[in-house]
Amino acid sequence: MRAIWLREFGGPETLTPGTAPDPVPGPGQVLIEVAHVNLTFVETMFRATGFGPHAAPLPLIPGNGVGGVIGAVGPDVDPALVGRRVVSSTGGSGGYAERVVVDRTAPVEVPDGLPLDEAVALLADGRTALLLTDAAAPRTGERVLVEAAAGGVGGLLVQLARQAGAQVVGLAGGPRKTALLRDAGVDVVADYTAGDWADRVRAATGGVDVVFDGVGGDIGRTAFDLLGAGGRMLSFGLAGGSWADVPDRLATERGVTLLRPTAGPEELRALTARALAEGAAGRLRPLIGQRFPLERAAEAHAAMESRATVGKTLLDVR
Repeated sequence: MRAIWLREFGGPETLTPGTAPDPVPGPGQVLIEVAHVNLTFVETMFRATGFGPHAAPLPLIPGNGVGGVIGAVGPDVDPALVGRRVVSSTGGSGGYAERVVVDRTAPVEVPDGLPLDEAVALLADGRTALLLTDAAAPRTGERVLVEAAAGGVGGLLVQLARQAGAQVVGLAGGPRKTALLRDAGVDVVADYTAGDWADRVRAATGGVDVVFDGVGGDIGRTAFDLLGAGGRMLSFGLAGGSWADVPDRLATERGVTLLRPTAGPEELRALTARALAEGAAGRLRPLIGQRFPLERAAEAHAAMESRATVGKTLLDVR
């Protein structure tokens, strides 16, 4: 089968097309014929440095999220599963390939009416956005700042915050991304590449009640300063290269709660199923901003690292 290999850590060019043996499902496993691969920013960090939650020895086939059709099952697995459309995590690697084998408990069935590519776009980002929004519990009239609001998770957080009745401040970098937010009807739009973005947000809102921090670094730290007593901050990404430097002591002095929601495997599965159901109902609409064929995985990584992407980036396998 076709696959993408990572044999050494480094730039996007270290992702090289090749072949691998077709996997065969064993007891308790299913084989997925992959149609689309979910890409995440943390995968670019792993490729570059080996950093990440699924560190593994090289060489390997990267990729932790796929969508496709179950093509075969192990000897003790219900054959009725064959042909079902599913999304699945892979356990940390193996996703950049035509076929993957996973435990039979890993896939989540895609509801009728939800295109498979949208389901893959919701696999990681949808469950993350729901986990964060459930923890923050934004209320009607509150002011919610979403960093990287033109990204995959950010775009879904914008939708969920608006559904809760909040006033949404969308933060993004550059004219293309801020224009996208304005076209989407975001209440207040700010460009974090402008040095006075925080002053502009404060002038428009008087401050904010919730910060979804997907950038970290100086951006996240400045966003924290916009929170008043009773505010909540949730840091879930470090696209800026580091976590926001917000000491617990300072947050306590300001009356701000730093929320760090976590979820175990069963809760993540439930959140994924819920995200897919919301997508099928039209209440969560992922933006697939760019897509690349499997062989061009290196180009996809380069685009993500350059901050040129909006929404979700997918690899199309078939």
